[in-house]
Amino acid sequence: MKTCLPILITLATLAQLSAEEGWTNLFNGKDLTGWTASENKKSCKVQDGKIVLFGPRSHLFYTGDFNDGIFTDFELKLEVMTTPGSNSGVYFHTKYQEKGWPGKGYEAQVNNTHKDPKKTGGLYAVKDNFKAPVSDNEWFDYNIIVQGKRIQIKINGKTITDYTEPEGLNRPNRQLDKGTFALQAHDPKSKVLYRVIKVKAGKG
Repeated sequence: MKTCLPILITLATLAQLSAEEGWTNLFNGKDLTGWTASENKKSCKVQDGKIVLFGPRSHLFYTGDFNDGIFTDFELKLEVMTTPGSNSGVYFHTKYQEKGWPGKGYEAQVNNTHKDPKKTGGLYAVKDNFKAPVSDNEWFDYNIIVQGKRIQIKINGKTITDYTEPEGLNRPNRQLDKGTFALQAHDPKSKVLYRVIKVKAGKG
């Protein structure tokens, strides 16, 4: 009992610090509770405490209760690993749809060595990045921050994309509004892993 007590105190302290910082875990590390996969649902699995996206196109949408599943201003932190030749993405301000590429929201690209020239850390087809900032088979930190009309994407703490929507923008399907998050299973040859997904919701 004496051996377990310090461990319990440490866990309680960590939980308290996390709550004080305002972070909420969206992935419980065990299963896909709070998440809903589209079309090819078997492409989205949990293995050894990680979300593994591997197989025909699918998108894993956050449909949980936190913040009613709707985010405007936020900071999202993920830990990601790509495997060679793989492609994925993190959508935000999106909404669930059963088939096809998400028609609403922005995509933060995840791709280090896939043939698509648009690489990790870019805002897909809006402000692209063409040089991979990290390597395959290594865990890296992926941070997305939305404040008002500004979007920042940081990889391992380094800012890769800093984009502000211009005034008068009329691009309804690719424009900041509000919505949920989605992780992309891109194709049968792409295998990408996520092991941490946490968010700090803003006041917007």
